[in-house]
Amino acid sequence: MTVNSRSALLAGASGLVGTELLHVLLENPVYEHVKIMVRKPLDAKHPKLEQVIVDYEELENYTIHFKVHDVYCCLGTTIKKAGSQAAFRKVDYEYPVRLANMASVHGVKNFLIVSALGADAASKVFYSKTKGELEVQLKKLDLPALHIFQPSLLLGNRQEFRLGEKTATALSPIFSLFLTGPLQKYKPVSARSVANAMYAAAQTNQSGIFTYPSDQIKKISQQPLQEIKR
Repeated sequence: MTVNSRSALLAGASGLVGTELLHVLLENPVYEHVKIMVRKPLDAKHPKLEQVIVDYEELENYTIHFKVHDVYCCLGTTIKKAGSQAAFRKVDYEYPVRLANMASVHGVKNFLIVSALGADAASKVFYSKTKGELEVQLKKLDLPALHIFQPSLLLGNRQEFRLGEKTATALSPIFSLFLTGPLQKYKPVSARSVANAMYAAAQTNQSGIFTYPSDQIKKISQQPLQEIKR
């Protein structure tokens, strides 16, 4: 396999992490072809880029696009934006599980997904519970390599305004001073770091299930590829 003989599929390219990840995938020579699943075309052009307009309710109709080496899932929303808990669960649980199922069926090598720190299927918090149930379900699938990224507060420029997140971001430099030792995983992490870590993890050719909390995400994003392999 030559250095640029691989292809990737990215879902959620318009989000905070997805936007950064798209740049990373297009900038690096490993991939000769990058597909993105979008509801409407993005204002992005590149010789390697193919935009696939998709209806996630009919995801199984897009089977041909899963003949790739790596699938990256950055799908995510908020209950406020989705409009209800049921609509939120569709985006943050149902669609990612269906993507992973199709990746498994088509022999995709790496399935890489953004979850959240604190994901717990037994949680009484709906958001954390949904993310936890997602992780549990993904681990049941026959995926050669499953990489789960659990960022805490994500830093970056979102297209939509989120007051709570903006406030937390402004205060994060102060709080981060007290997050040492075991608490380091709660430090905010940039969307670009998550994107770099996802790309790096996909290049390690490891099999199995791997989970990366925020502190590991930051370390991986800064390490040469040969140091990540284990």
